Amino acid sequence: MIEVTERDEVAIVTLARPEKLNALTAGMRRDLASAIRACGEDVRGVVVTGTGRAFSAGEDIHEAAGKSLVEEVELFHDMTRAVLETRVPVVAAVNGLAVGGAAEWTLCFDTRIGTPATEYFLPENHIGLSVSNAASYLLPRLVGAKALKLVLDSTRMTAEQALATGLLDEIVPPERLLDAAIDRIRHWTRPGTATAVHLALLRPPMDEVERAFARETEAAEQVEKSGIAQEGMSRFVNRARR
Repeated sequence: MIEVTERDEVAIVTLARPEKLNALTAGMRRDLASAIRACGEDVRGVVVTGTGRAFSAGEDIHEAAGKSLVEEVELFHDMTRAVLETRVPVVAAVNGLAVGGAAEWTLCFDTRIGTPATEYFLPENHIGLSVSNAASYLLPRLVGAKALKLVLDSTRMTAEQALATGLLDEIVPPERLLDAAIDRIRHWTRPGTATAVHLALLRPPMDEVERAFARETEAAEQVEKSGIAQEGMSRFVNRARR
C-alpha cells in the first residue's frame, strides 16, 4: 500500500490504496515514517503523492474505531517527525483530496504542489477529534490567524482556495504534477547550493514541534476520555455503511 520508486535521483513515495482513497491504516503510517527515513538518506529529495482521486482520506476511521486515539495520533506525529528530520527537501504532490491527518501531514513539507483536483478538508472538529501532526503549531505558521477558523469550521477548500490561504504553494496540470515536484527538488539541490543548511535553519524548530506533539497528545486523551471522539467515529462509520 506504500510504493517507493526513484526517478532522476529523487525518491517517490506513493500511497497506493486508491479503492479506499488512500486512507491510512496504522501499518501504513508506520511504513510511511520508515520509508521517509530510509529514502531520505541517499537521494536529492523526496516526493510524496497518492494514486487515484485522493492524496489520502486521512486516518482509516473504520480501522481506528475502538482503538486508542492517543496511539493513533502518535503514529501521525512520527510521520511528521520523519519528514522534518531529513536533510533533503520533501515535497507533497497533492494529487487530489487531502483529509484530516493526511492534510495536516503536508503542513510540515517544504512545499506543497497541487492540481485543479486538489482539495483540503479538515473535518476533525465536527467529528469530535483533535488535530495532530503538530498542526496546532504548523497551521498558524502557514496561514496565520486563519488557522483557528479553518479548524473550528471543519473547512473544505478547493485548490484555488487552498492556494489563496497558503496551504498550497503552486497549482499545475495533473499530468505535470510529478515533474513539477521533481523539478523543484532538482532546482533546490543543484551543485553548490546550501540547501541542507537552509532546511535546518528555516524548517520549524523540532523543540517547538515536539511541544506541539505533546499538547496534541494531551488533547487526544481529553476527547477520548470525554467520549466525543468515539461517538464521532461511530457516527462516521455508521453513516458510511448506509
